[in-house]
Amino acid sequence: MQDAQNTIEPQAPARKTLSHGVKSLIALCVLGTGSALAGLLIAGPSGQNGPGAAEAAPAPPPLAATLLTATDIQPPAAPLQTASGTLARRETLTGLVQRLGAPAGEAASALQTLYDEELLDPRRLLPGLEAEIFLDDGHLSALNIKAEAGRNLFITHGADGKWTAAALNARLTPQYHRVSAPIDTSIYDAALRLGAGDQQVVDFATVFAYDVDFQREIHPGDSFEMVYETYTDEAGRPVKTGNLIYASLNGQALNRSFYRFTPSDDGETDYFDFNGESATKFLMKTPINGARLSSSFGNRKHPISGYTRLHKGTDFAAPTGTPVYAAGNGTVEWAARRGGYGNYIIVKHSNGYKTAYAHLSRYAKGLRKGRRVRQGEIIGYVGSTGASTGPHLHYEVYINGTPVNAMKLKLPTGRKLAETPEMLAEFEAARDAIDTIRTEQGAGTLLSVSLPSNPPSP
Repeated sequence: MQDAQNTIEPQAPARKTLSHGVKSLIALCVLGTGSALAGLLIAGPSGQNGPGAAEAAPAPPPLAATLLTATDIQPPAAPLQTASGTLARRETLTGLVQRLGAPAGEAASALQTLYDEELLDPRRLLPGLEAEIFLDDGHLSALNIKAEAGRNLFITHGADGKWTAAALNARLTPQYHRVSAPIDTSIYDAALRLGAGDQQVVDFATVFAYDVDFQREIHPGDSFEMVYETYTDEAGRPVKTGNLIYASLNGQALNRSFYRFTPSDDGETDYFDFNGESATKFLMKTPINGARLSSSFGNRKHPISGYTRLHKGTDFAAPTGTPVYAAGNGTVEWAARRGGYGNYIIVKHSNGYKTAYAHLSRYAKGLRKGRRVRQGEIIGYVGSTGASTGPHLHYEVYINGTPVNAMKLKLPTGRKLAETPEMLAEFEAARDAIDTIRTEQGAGTLLSVSLPSNPPSP
């Protein structure tokens, strides 16, 4: 298996006819081998000449002088030209390959091979994706796309004029990494200083999004623990990180742990507590990550109108463009401007619940009235449209038409595995295996981290 980290230089397309230089090289190899065999037959066992052979034979002329003429000696073919770069924001992959120097038609044809064979989804490309092109006399000869860590996609141009694509996956070894520490400033700061990545922190926040307001309910002295997958290549180099398999929060607001588990009966991966109760709830407590709670539910003096009236939702201050998620599964009932709410979305859930999202800068692509959305799906982006003094999300929850405080809402829980004994038994085996990993990684010991003394942040 070829290590995906090694540099691979595809050969130039094969020519239908061989050059003089290639013909001569083949002739040299063939005749040289023949001469060597003849010499072995003539030479005696000890390297001496055979009976009466050496003394009568004149010294042969140089082999090259015999085989090659001046027109046969050609300079070597020019090496392939290479160029590499990364995908820019709002740039297409075809645009990147063209920017690196490939002709437009050849770039499109080569990449279409990837799409036709479903090796790459052009709708899910992220900025930073790496590409390398190989040019032969100005024409695209080969293309290498680093689709993700440990996986390269190679496209080559054959002598028949067709493009061929193949995926090379590095042989990765799964391992696990555990981080645990007191929270001096934020979980994000502490986790990253201990080696976790952004994705692990996002996953951790998602697991606890139903139970904890990370802006107001995390305090210095609280502690957390994460265990997540890591992968190394054949040389032992870290290649990528994987799923968060364990998350624990021990603090003033909550003391709870969750294990990643996929029940075999429905195949829906979720996080379950020690007793097999899902972390997922009917609605997320905060449908936005990394935001600051700027205004709570209740009576207040409106900052624009000046009147004191009921503030029917919760405001989360965040930069324009911050993603806003559907708080639960449901159907979009409204996705258009509405007075002082600006760009506004209403999602209808079951059991008489509705959630609303106001002042958005824009809606997610394809969002419209009547569309079904899933919990955690991006439905819009933070903005300051309508009667707003700055970019923020105004989030509302209604039960049978009455506005309620989302931060104090007691929500129905998700699945309880105890109701399905077979699934509970599967979970307990998976839970015990994760606890064994935690023990091997030093569970029970908090690693202290030196962090700057800043006020708590998400």
